[in-house]
Amino acid sequence: MASPPARLAAAASNVVGKVLHGGVADLRPMPRVLIDQGPNRSVYRMTHSSRPVSGPPILLVPPLAAPAICFDLRRGCSLIEHLVEAGRNAYLVDYGMVAFSDRRLGIEHWIDEVLPRAIRKVSADNGGQAVHLVSWSLGGIFSLLVNADQPDLPIASITAIGSPVDFTAIPIVAPFRPLVDLTGGHLLTPIYRAFGGAPSYLVSRVFKATGISKEITKPIAILKNLDDRDYLAQIEAVDHFMDNMYAYPGRTFGQLYHRLFRTNDLAEGKVDLNGRVISLSTVKVPTLVVAGQNDTIAPQASVERVVELLDNAPEVRFKTAPGGHLGVLTGRKARGTTWRYLDEFLDDRIAASEGSAV
Repeated sequence: MASPPARLAAAASNVVGKVLHGGVADLRPMPRVLIDQGPNRSVYRMTHSSRPVSGPPILLVPPLAAPAICFDLRRGCSLIEHLVEAGRNAYLVDYGMVAFSDRRLGIEHWIDEVLPRAIRKVSADNGGQAVHLVSWSLGGIFSLLVNADQPDLPIASITAIGSPVDFTAIPIVAPFRPLVDLTGGHLLTPIYRAFGGAPSYLVSRVFKATGISKEITKPIAILKNLDDRDYLAQIEAVDHFMDNMYAYPGRTFGQLYHRLFRTNDLAEGKVDLNGRVISLSTVKVPTLVVAGQNDTIAPQASVERVVELLDNAPEVRFKTAPGGHLGVLTGRKARGTTWRYLDEFLDDRIAASEGSAV
């Protein structure tokens, strides 16, 4: 433990950094090259690494409404940085801003067009190799649905971090269920139709509300940890992430609200998209599922439910890690838990593919 004079000096240095330099977090994005672009789709190849990049391609899949910086939160706590510094062949798909003109886009747009095109482009960029999908939150659900619906896509494995499947297991939504049932599911319908979706400012406020106790005590926590630069940098990076949330397209939000939240279809392993039924039992690639131990948006029980539904996948690993919804993906403790689980899973997949090729 540092001596009081050392802590005082560190605190003074951090105050100077926050006041005179705008903060202590290094928010520079990791270097990347755009390799493909289309409606709601920009695909990047990550280019920086202290060692040569090798191995099969890894595509990072964000959820809707959250910016793709979830995978590149800040230097020192960026999953992208971790992957490329380990010499892994990483790619990122970014959906960009959602406009009012996108209000008619449904879940089908992402699982029929956006993700399949991104996956095929990444595969083609690597001589036709199958792609390992690493996803967070709703990105995990979309990744599973894409594989279930289009098994011919070149997908080698799926990692789903903090991806809720059973919405009855989410305590924060329980108080709203009586109102939803009373209104026949039309509680939010007029709102998202009027706005063309869920506005970005509303998404940001709901996300913050799930950690309201931390928001209230944050000033005290900052003062108590004024000498801890890494702690302060993480708070700044999370605030930056929260300030850059996107909107949900109206039709997509409506489908999520009615099919996942209201009727909880996915908890039974199937989702009906206008008569088109997609079953998770048709997922046939190795899958890693990670749940946050303190996640209120996607509690462990909500995430773990998918393990029972992937009954035809050759392997399903389930792990838990400290952190809330964002923390399980890119919190300071994720560096030694979630990221380690991912490394082990990817290394095992690579070893298995090399063994089968012999």
